[in-house]
Amino acid sequence: MGILLWIIFGAIAGWIASVIMKTNSSQGTMMDIVLGIVGAVVGGFLMGLVGQSGVTGFNLYSMIVAVIGAIVVIYIGRTLKIRR
Repeated sequence: MGILLWIIFGAIAGWIASVIMKTNSSQGTMMDIVLGIVGAVVGGFLMGLVGQSGVTGFNLYSMIVAVIGAIVVIYIGRTLKIRR
């Protein structure tokens, strides 16, 4: 059951980030889930660099960290796509 909750958490974080970055119409649900999960890892790493805790569980702080990470991942993806 825990894995299913993390997938849902990642999907929500990825969807929020895609709406903020205005990519929600060009990517599907699976990409939202992947970006949310990767974003949670990236967000946790970035928060660790500034001395804060990363994703700590199913709470608002962790959602914000995951969304920030997913936004960074989307931005990097756009930058790499433009350079091609």
